[in-house]
Amino acid sequence: MKRFVLSAVFALAATAALAGPQYEDNTGFAASGYDVVAYFSLPQSQIGSAQQSAVPGSRAITASYNGSTFAFSSAENRDLFTANPEKYAPQFDGHCAYGVAQGGKVPGNPNLWRIVDDKLYLNITKNVVGFWEEDIPGNISKAGNNWTSLEPAAASTRAIPSFTSPAPSN
Repeated sequence: MKRFVLSAVFALAATAALAGPQYEDNTGFAASGYDVVAYFSLPQSQIGSAQQSAVPGSRAITASYNGSTFAFSSAENRDLFTANPEKYAPQFDGHCAYGVAQGGKVPGNPNLWRIVDDKLYLNITKNVVGFWEEDIPGNISKAGNNWTSLEPAAASTRAIPSFTSPAPSN
């Protein structure tokens, strides 16, 4: 039993040591101020079709996680997030999932999203979404393998191409 407890403590410490910052754009919010819980109730488009636009959050309804502030469209969504942030936070700290699969950290565009196996993935451009969708399971696997070495690096400071991030509403 003692060995099990020590193993669990070491595993938690290792996970905490690897926690890196979320990607934030000029809004100062993770996911550009969009409500990360709302994605899970939006209908998903078929592969090859554009997804519905993300739901903007509010500056008045926020929560902190992983060194960043997340904005929400409702107090209920904020409460769901704070109860289980790992479920709702974008994978790869909000960086482009295909970019991570290719070995780099570039921003994730909150309007280029997909839920896979109950996890939120973002990509950077419409063209990249096409590459991502050619082999989603393979790209998730590659990204997961790459993330171990990429994650401790600083978050991307690049802007999302052709994306104007609206500040969350009041």
